[in-house]
Amino acid sequence: MDPNNPVVKLCTEGMKAEADGRPADALQLFLQAWEQRQDDLDACVAAHYVARHQQTPEEILRWNQESLNRADAVNDERVQAFYPSLYLNLGKAYEDLGNREEAKRHYELASARIKNLPDGRYGDVVRDGVQRGLQRVS
Repeated sequence: MDPNNPVVKLCTEGMKAEADGRPADALQLFLQAWEQRQDDLDACVAAHYVARHQQTPEEILRWNQESLNRADAVNDERVQAFYPSLYLNLGKAYEDLGNREEAKRHYELASARIKNLPDGRYGDVVRDGVQRGLQRVS
């Protein structure tokens, strides 16, 4: 990710607002990122963060699906490391909606792409989430 990209900057500010316990500010920053998107990569990133602050399982699913659709439109190496997280989030959204079959399918898709995750905290969190999701729906 280009740290100078305006969408990435807004999402970084939004994550800081989340960490500071300011979810309303975070959502506004993520929505601003969505409004400033220039391409499918920007849209993928912004939608991913907007999804985290939705109030209903249906809206969470909708925004996570939007993020995945935009990643699919990018269709190159820039989004490969995102797929495990995108599928994990969709799996959780389906699980929260009571659709265990779709949840399991998405957790399995996430698991199949685990090799694309980087080492470190982010990769560890996603790997753990996928494992726990699969355990819940199996």
